[in-house]
Amino acid sequence: MTKRTTLKLIAACALAAAAAAPAFAQTKLKWAHVYETSEPYHKWSVWAGEEFKKRTNGKYEIQVFPASSLGKESEINQGLQLGTVDIILTGASFAATSFPRLSVSYYPFTFRDADHVLKYAKSDVFRELTDGYKKATGNTVTALTYYGARHATSNKLFTNCDGMKGLKMRVPDAPAYTALPRACGANPTPIAFAEVYLALQNGTVDAQENPLPTIEAKKFFEVQKNIILTGHIADALLTVVSPTLMGKLSPAEQKILAEVTQEAAEKATNDIRKREAELVDEFKKKGINVVTVDRNDFQQRVLKAITFESMKMDKKDWDRIVAIK
Repeated sequence: MTKRTTLKLIAACALAAAAAAPAFAQTKLKWAHVYETSEPYHKWSVWAGEEFKKRTNGKYEIQVFPASSLGKESEINQGLQLGTVDIILTGASFAATSFPRLSVSYYPFTFRDADHVLKYAKSDVFRELTDGYKKATGNTVTALTYYGARHATSNKLFTNCDGMKGLKMRVPDAPAYTALPRACGANPTPIAFAEVYLALQNGTVDAQENPLPTIEAKKFFEVQKNIILTGHIADALLTVVSPTLMGKLSPAEQKILAEVTQEAAEKATNDIRKREAELVDEFKKKGINVVTVDRNDFQQRVLKAITFESMKMDKKDWDRIVAIK
């Protein structure tokens, strides 16, 4: 073999290797949440990860960690700052640890219905609050997913606020969720989401509150006799991206990530709304006692007992949200 032939062969091999190698090293990202793999939030998070990979030509690989596998909700929120997670799904009440005004949407009976929640997500007040949260933390909110109207389940039946007196009610470990039980004389008991079923089963708590699709997914109906349709919080989840990840992404990639997370949020919202509409009849068929109550009774008690200032919220924000048509 001549020297020229050898050099040609080496050059050809180098070109072949370059063609076979990716143009960039793939970046692996972590997306965490506390929900079951059977729930729409997980399904569409996985879809968003696959779409982001596809639309960035394989540059980013997103692995979704469900069911509190990377920590409780408070812990994955902290993980955004620590760099242990890149993207999370979380309630605004948890994100609000760093910017309390953000939790105003969790004040009971703020929203009329799911449509009101979705209009809020496109409103000036939502943009102002998420901008304030970003200034406080560096975290970017890219999307909002409807989570459902929160209802109570209990082995002790109650139909009004007074009936909750003395009841041990599990709530998420965030101040905004305590407003209703505190106003009605119940004992709000924070317990991690992954531990609620066992706490209900062994009597650590008497009651809990969550949307109907969550009551189904977590099988709380197996260990609770009554579902009381309080509808006290129309809940939503935020898709939040860490400052570390946003700093890595080009403007075009940031736009792609916002688009895929918003598309995923819309798809999950549609699934939740459909399932929410079906479940009252399905729970009744299972023999669960589903009870309709006067929501105004509960609302008036909350308004009298729990001030916005005591929860570090701004009533002006609440008034603006309530006024959205």
